[in-house]
Amino acid sequence: MKTPVTPDFKGARRAARAIDALRRGWPIGIESAKTVLNLLPVETVDLDKHLASQSHIKLLISSSRADTLKLLNQRASADPALPVQISLTGPMTAAEIIAIADPVLDMKHPMKGPFQSEELDDPEAAKAAMELARQGGLLPAFLIDQDPAEDLLHIEDVEAYADSNALIISAHAKLPVAANAQAHIYGFRSEADSTDHIALVVGERDETTPVVRLHSECLTGDVLGSLKCDCGPQLHAALGQMSEANWGVLLYLRQEGRGIGLINKLRAYALQDQGFDTVDANQRLGFAIDARDFSIAARMLELLSIPAIKLLTNNPEKVEGLQGCGIAVEERLPVKIAANPHNEFYLDTKRDRTGHKL
Repeated sequence: MKTPVTPDFKGARRAARAIDALRRGWPIGIESAKTVLNLLPVETVDLDKHLASQSHIKLLISSSRADTLKLLNQRASADPALPVQISLTGPMTAAEIIAIADPVLDMKHPMKGPFQSEELDDPEAAKAAMELARQGGLLPAFLIDQDPAEDLLHIEDVEAYADSNALIISAHAKLPVAANAQAHIYGFRSEADSTDHIALVVGERDETTPVVRLHSECLTGDVLGSLKCDCGPQLHAALGQMSEANWGVLLYLRQEGRGIGLINKLRAYALQDQGFDTVDANQRLGFAIDARDFSIAARMLELLSIPAIKLLTNNPEKVEGLQGCGIAVEERLPVKIAANPHNEFYLDTKRDRTGHKL
């Protein structure tokens, strides 16, 4: 097993409060050894009210968004992931700011600018802001505010939040399901925030190695039966394979859209409608191809006293992620799902660009 790292609960909770503030449109301040970067979230702040009093606007956007807008990342040679700070001369409307931030609107508003890129006020705090946006499921775009924010956190708090996989089992009950009436459900809660995860133990537990599926939440596929992805069919196929084995465990992780959140996933869908594949859509939004944290699943298995598994997945990164956290993956079992006309390109992209295999 990896040597456990003592979690910084206070720091993680400060970050959790900052994420909540961003989702409400409130300002936050990110403190570093250099300064305090005060930010307003473009997506949720009252832009009309804020812009009415601003003649000069500073905007922080992701490096990939800046690349789309043909803006220079002045430190790209050292760190291409650094956000870009741009200066805008007012007056600017809320619609113009949103069009700069949201790539889905590029076809509707193709002409934007002129822009002037600036040296970042605080590079490390700017990177932390992008991570907070992802954790909050928001567009990675911020107005740089001159007024000090009440919600203040440190750069280290953002990392503490990302590493806060300290879970507890909060509830347990019997839950007969269609695939197998002999099933138990366990509810896990993070001690750093309010995120809940679920484990469904299918069948009668014994000394054999269980068949395990890590399944990231997909509202559109799991609940609505979306044909754009293979998530729903994979979920039900996995439950069927567990029922055919001695026993199995479904780990249902609350990491919608490969970790970018539901709304950003829908934005990625809109970009796919414009011709981008799932990889390019995530990157165009300013996020990683896959931002999920599989250490959470490893911790859930530890709490269930399951050190070794047979993993149902087509994604080698899940195997590597669990093994890196000390879980022995004795065998990778493929999940075979037939393509349909709506997800065939998506499945080809997963195979060709993210290494998925049967």
